[in-house]
Amino acid sequence: MAQPLVKKDDDRDDEEYSPFLGIEKGAVLQEARVFNDPQLDARRCSQVITKLLYLLNQGETFTKIEATEVFFSVTKLFQSRDIGLRRMVYLMIKELSPSADEVIIVTSSLMKDMNSKTDMYRANAIRVLCRITDGTLLTQIERYLKQAIVDKNPVVASAALVSGIHLLQTNPEIVKRWSNEVQEAVQSRAALVQFHALALLHQIRQNDRLAVSKLVTSLTRGSVRSPLAQCLLIRYTSQVIRESASNTQTGDRPFYDFLEGCLRHKAEMVIFEAARAITELNGVTTRELTPAITVLQLFLSSSKPVLRFAAVRTLNKVAMTHPMAVTNCNIDMESLISDQNRSIATLAITTLLKTGNESSVDRLMKQITNFMSDIADEFKIVVVEAIRSLCLKFPLKYRSLMNFLSNILREEGGFEYKKAIVDSIVILIRDIPDAKEGGLLHLCEFIEDCEFTYLSTQILHFLGIEGPKTSDPSKYIRYIYNRVHLENATVRASAVSTLAKFGAMVDSLKPRIFVLLRRCLYDSDDEVRDRATLYLNTLGGEGEVVETDKDAKEFLFGSLDVPLVNLETSLKAYVPSEEPFDIHSVPKEVKTQPLVEKKAPGKKPAGLGAPPSGPATTVDAYERLLSSVPEFSNFGKVFKSSAPVELTEAETEYAVNVVKHIFDRHVVFQYNCTNTIPEQLLENVIVIVDASDAEEFSEVASKPLRSLPYDSPGQTFVAFEKPEGVPAVGKFSNMLRFIVREVDPSTGEPEDDGVEDEYQLEDLEVVSADYVLKVGVSNFRNAWESMDPDDEKVDEYGLGPRENLTEAVNAVISLLGMQPCEGTEVVPSNSRSHTCLLSGVYIGNVKVLVRLQFGIDSQKEVAMKLAVRSDDVAVSEAIHDIVASG
Repeated sequence: MAQPLVKKDDDRDDEEYSPFLGIEKGAVLQEARVFNDPQLDARRCSQVITKLLYLLNQGETFTKIEATEVFFSVTKLFQSRDIGLRRMVYLMIKELSPSADEVIIVTSSLMKDMNSKTDMYRANAIRVLCRITDGTLLTQIERYLKQAIVDKNPVVASAALVSGIHLLQTNPEIVKRWSNEVQEAVQSRAALVQFHALALLHQIRQNDRLAVSKLVTSLTRGSVRSPLAQCLLIRYTSQVIRESASNTQTGDRPFYDFLEGCLRHKAEMVIFEAARAITELNGVTTRELTPAITVLQLFLSSSKPVLRFAAVRTLNKVAMTHPMAVTNCNIDMESLISDQNRSIATLAITTLLKTGNESSVDRLMKQITNFMSDIADEFKIVVVEAIRSLCLKFPLKYRSLMNFLSNILREEGGFEYKKAIVDSIVILIRDIPDAKEGGLLHLCEFIEDCEFTYLSTQILHFLGIEGPKTSDPSKYIRYIYNRVHLENATVRASAVSTLAKFGAMVDSLKPRIFVLLRRCLYDSDDEVRDRATLYLNTLGGEGEVVETDKDAKEFLFGSLDVPLVNLETSLKAYVPSEEPFDIHSVPKEVKTQPLVEKKAPGKKPAGLGAPPSGPATTVDAYERLLSSVPEFSNFGKVFKSSAPVELTEAETEYAVNVVKHIFDRHVVFQYNCTNTIPEQLLENVIVIVDASDAEEFSEVASKPLRSLPYDSPGQTFVAFEKPEGVPAVGKFSNMLRFIVREVDPSTGEPEDDGVEDEYQLEDLEVVSADYVLKVGVSNFRNAWESMDPDDEKVDEYGLGPRENLTEAVNAVISLLGMQPCEGTEVVPSNSRSHTCLLSGVYIGNVKVLVRLQFGIDSQKEVAMKLAVRSDDVAVSEAIHDIVASG
């Protein structure tokens, strides 16, 4: 087959052409008529089939008529004895995937080939037949396939085994009957046959854990000769080790000796597969790692690039969890920094940055400086992120690392690369106080020549927060004001806001700031002019210079405690009138949820129907619904409404879910009910709630549902009183009670007599998270620093053994019911420590911020440091109580 891309002329290196360039479907279909010639030209026919295959693989679609005509034309080529053309015919039939009525045309030809004396015909015929056949025909050729599996020719046996792997997806029962033949093929001397046989045998048994374990046990005794099959066996062994780890509490790890023995195999692929398997074992110890690290270290000096890459990539992953185990390889990895393969060099550098000690930082920086100019941006980003981690690990080395980042920031690069550098500098400024002033100056110099609007605005925003807190804020003013003259409107507007923040925080700079802001009043862009006018009025720029009041600082630096989407919706819904817009009326829910969550297929939605049209939020809809019930009129404003909680399984007679509405002194359960039986009408529907396990709650009101016809959702309510402002928790048992009246299917009229009946529902819990609203903050650091440090409560907790930090972080977020900030809910892969930031509003409308610091040791034990700040010290203590009791 022709190569898709070849050089046209050695003297014109920049020009390449494809032999398929410009071919059209119509022209190729015309050429396909050559298949009907009495005297077949095998070479010409092969070229036409190649073009047809190219069109199909490029996504070209053939109509039903076109595909049928091509298919019937191709079947005529079975007359040719040319082996090359026959192979192309097989490919074409597989790609066309003929329909059931067309398959019959080629079945006899393929079955004839399957019993041919030519092995190449037999193997390909088996592959094609299994690809296009259905279950009925498969039973007819099953005998031939079983014979093929144990055929002496490895090509035929492999073809049958691979076909079995594909057929297992569509006809598993038939393939499972071949177990004996496949078991025999596993003992084959042919490497590829043994590989395919083991893969098929494992897939047949994969749902039977005991059978897989027995398979691994029998094969690890040394009957596998094929390196490919040995690699598969190592993977299956790792799977068995993972699954048995939960059952084996003490003693040696099962099959570890087999993995270690594979490290001495003569095939390099087996050695690497075993080494990688050992490094990926759960809770692997340094003693277990040592032999694997040793063979990977030998691969680092291999003459084969693929081995060097595989070794350094595996060591890079190990360095995330066991950096000390990799330090012995550092000298070998330093030699790879100059490797011709840039992927290997990048991995070597990032691994060295993870495993290096404080004394080696300067030497590494010198080597990396020369290296950075030779690699693509995607590799540079990886290096930058590794340097950031190293700087946080060794904060005393911030000068050399910060200088390195500032130097590469001035070099050429794309947006993602520059953004990674800026993000790294910002993080270092925040976490290393000594690096603040130098880092800010580096950022100021960068925005002088920055071509990316997004980065300029982000840096200006950051300058406005951190710049006023430095020892000499005035030195940054020049860089900021230059942006007003030299940049586009977006950056100019951001610069105006930054200048205003300096004026608000540094009173001695106010006169100069006012002069600069007044100049901005004549800007060509209305956004810039409006901002300058607003800030001059806010800061008192028309009168004498006075200290900025608290409200102005809150306006400039305070976090917006309502979601922007909700604010936008409320502003659009606001009708101009004498009544001013009240920002406190904007709902604080993070996202709008439909009143009825998506149910399992076939289950009718329970509860309210579609949310009301218009911009009203879920909260508004719930409030209107509750206000329509007279019994709840004196409960006050709803603090929070939960997402619906299912109380019934899918496909049951009655669908019920419940929404918990939290008030200051009450909790109302809204039971959304749906009758899924057409022949029944339910009346006087009520949920009987047993609160014996919720001692702080007492039932005060209930509202039954008068009638519940088929497929017509309705609501019944039960209200409880609880201590005021207290996050009372408890468990409630629920019993649905109603009167059933049979409905005549022909008339749709219910019978006169009804029968009282009950239906047991799932239990319901009110938990601590129900008393916290998820409300995000735009800038956690500012919000944290604006709260009184005296109200901060800090304590440490042991969370016990966890699979990883992600599990621990998600458990605490779920327990507290707060909103993760700045993407900190995402834990980097294989991280040993993590900081998570949460914000919310506690019952009583008290803002609360939480900083969680997690760490995990080699025994998977997780420790957590919890710091809480709020407007009320009692709330800070309450958050600690929730964690302590959770």
